[in-house]
Amino acid sequence: MFPGDFLKCVFPLKKTLLFSGSSSSTGPLRERHSRDPRMANSSVCYYNQSAMFFYNLSGRDLVTEEEHYSSVGFFIGVLLTGVSIIFFNGLVLTAIIINRRLHFPFYVLLGNLAVTDLCVGVSYLVITCQSGVWTSAVTAGEWLFRQGLIDISLMASLLNLMAIALERQQTIFTMQLHSKMTKCRVSFLIATVWFVALLVGLSPFMGWNCLCDLSSCSDTLPLFRRSYVLSISILSLLIMIGVVILYVCIFIYVWNKSRRMREHTPQGQQKETIINLMKMVLLIIGCFVLCWTPALVLLLLDGVCHFPQQLLVVESFFLTLVASNSLLNPIIYTYRDKDVRSTFKHIFCCPCAALGRAAK
Repeated sequence: MFPGDFLKCVFPLKKTLLFSGSSSSTGPLRERHSRDPRMANSSVCYYNQSAMFFYNLSGRDLVTEEEHYSSVGFFIGVLLTGVSIIFFNGLVLTAIIINRRLHFPFYVLLGNLAVTDLCVGVSYLVITCQSGVWTSAVTAGEWLFRQGLIDISLMASLLNLMAIALERQQTIFTMQLHSKMTKCRVSFLIATVWFVALLVGLSPFMGWNCLCDLSSCSDTLPLFRRSYVLSISILSLLIMIGVVILYVCIFIYVWNKSRRMREHTPQGQQKETIINLMKMVLLIIGCFVLCWTPALVLLLLDGVCHFPQQLLVVESFFLTLVASNSLLNPIIYTYRDKDVRSTFKHIFCCPCAALGRAAK
């Protein structure tokens, strides 16, 4: 039961109005009220409405959006993006579990990243399969819960990328092969990642929504308040900037360090090291920024002001782009690691032996 339903059973509101949630009923409502501030001051709450009621109120035409997106987007979103995210991250997580040489802090954080990205894949599949006209069958409480799952997963993945960047910076700055971070510190980082992600993702479900204040509803996420959309987009943007700064600092440090060691290191080897590092940093930052920036810009615009409805058509593509970062993460962070690659080969060539090794 959604929290508001219990309150309504104990303290029924005399002014509560129930609408069917269909487009025929919400059309006149939008014409009469058009999110009139006087309506926001009333005690009317719409806990019993379907999610479609709020989409119609925001002017969203889900039928048109689905036709625009379903042809290629559904195939890409479900079969390619969602399933691939689950497969590749499950593979990375299995490799880290069965190979004891991968139990260093970096790989533990990488395993946690695989878990968060697995959650992204599962929740993304759920949202994609219930998108478009299927939204009419989703209640407000169900919509808030399922959207909370994807928000928790994406925020946890984003924060985990920050944790990995911090670990990489410490390792490189101390010139070590593996970080000497203690188990307590790694556990603290992982616990912090999930705590903040849960706090952010469950806030709308616990009350930071617009079910009782239609004038504050978002356009991209019609059951969320604009203040929440703006806050989460700013937080995500700050985390993204922090990750970029950390990797830029790593590159600058290695560049300066190599210049000091120029007299003791062959110039060809030094140049090769710098080029490899530059490629790796550019790959991480480039994919990260490319996947997250369009969605964050859209959310920032939505949090600040109303924008043309035509932009909402590309919202599904932006969500697919963000989710695809969870597909790229296991590839980017493991494709050059010999231990991980050898473990992958062992899993594919001898799956039974790999499972037996994990059981031990």
